[in-house]
Amino acid sequence: MPTPTATRIPRRRWGIGLLLGTGILISFLDRINLAVAAPQLQREFGLDPADLGYLFSAFSWPYAILQIPVGLFVDRMGATRVGRWGALLWSIASAVTAIAGGFAGIFAARMLLGVAESPSFPVVSKATGHWFPRGERARATAIFDASAKFSNVIGVPLIAFVVVRFGWRWGFGVTSAISLVYFVAFCVLYRDPGADARLSREEHAHILAGGGMPEGAPAARPIDMLGYLLRQPKIWGLAIGFGAYGYSFYLFLNWLPDYLVQSAGMGILKSAEYAATPWAVATVTDLAVGGWLIDFLIARGADETRTRKAVLVTGMLLGLAVVGATRTRDPAWAIFWISISLGGLAAAAPVGWSLPSLIAPPGGVGAVGGIMNFAVNVMGIAAPIVTGLIVRRTHSFIGAFQAAAAILVVGIAAFIFLLGRIENMAPPPPARAG
Repeated sequence: MPTPTATRIPRRRWGIGLLLGTGILISFLDRINLAVAAPQLQREFGLDPADLGYLFSAFSWPYAILQIPVGLFVDRMGATRVGRWGALLWSIASAVTAIAGGFAGIFAARMLLGVAESPSFPVVSKATGHWFPRGERARATAIFDASAKFSNVIGVPLIAFVVVRFGWRWGFGVTSAISLVYFVAFCVLYRDPGADARLSREEHAHILAGGGMPEGAPAARPIDMLGYLLRQPKIWGLAIGFGAYGYSFYLFLNWLPDYLVQSAGMGILKSAEYAATPWAVATVTDLAVGGWLIDFLIARGADETRTRKAVLVTGMLLGLAVVGATRTRDPAWAIFWISISLGGLAAAAPVGWSLPSLIAPPGGVGAVGGIMNFAVNVMGIAAPIVTGLIVRRTHSFIGAFQAAAAILVVGIAAFIFLLGRIENMAPPPPARAG
């Protein structure tokens, strides 16, 4: 039960958490619109599954390449300024896609979107570290990670309706307009804690006393920080393990609607209804297990490392349920197995996204988040392309789902043997003169 003092602490930080979660939700609307529009694009431009795979991957090429430099940049410049420019560019990139004239134009527009959204998770990880104490970090992280899943619950049906009713170009136009509204909201509402006039001294003290990350640029040079981090087994365990999560996540994000269209002969609207179910399950497990349950157990004395790693590994193990979808031709049963898989992965995801602020040395949250998100999005490049090539060759998704399961096994091993204790690393040693 909370103490009387705790109940009097204002909750400005949770409003900021909701704002950040809304931004992630909207950024994922910009990502999933292509998956929903894919059947129309195939017909209009004569694309095969491999072509779609390359289009789905276009976003992740610049997004992945920029993660590490952007993470270092966010550490230097702060979440406020970088977050504003990123949100504005999301809107522009979606508008460019709406007027694209073919495969090359859409591919280029998706690459622009990857550039624009590359700061999104480093900014949110940095902001979450500033705004929340360690004991609330799982719930705070679950807000924005669950938003990524919930974007499919509301976004896939919404975009499907717009695409069927008005055509695929309008699907990108609508998401562009929504992104522009978020840009305005972020400019008006977000500040780092030290610059937020609405944050009370009591709440700020509560954040800092609970392990909130201090503001300001890191003392170490960016190249020194990066070199130090890349020598740590803990960082490699995080990158390999969460990269494996990213492969399955991007497979479902890009291919689930088209899987239902091709494998079950559904129309776009019907496939959107079915595709929303696993993402709804994922939203619930993300918030309930990856968010609330972890903070609840740790607040009652459970070991932080054991609790977080137990949820992380168990969720990844449940992700292997995707193999069940290869054993049935009934779309309802396939969705059942995919829901278990996505539900497990979603429970693990808030732990993964909270790790940069929980293990990074002082001033290194953006850099650790950039390394992790680079690994995730390298898999975001691989998963759409490999899936498209497998489907073109075999005319089936069975091999694609089996490949995802094999990669998850590698990720589980990395979390078990390389990640180690979940605690902040020591700062890098001072650079020697000369």
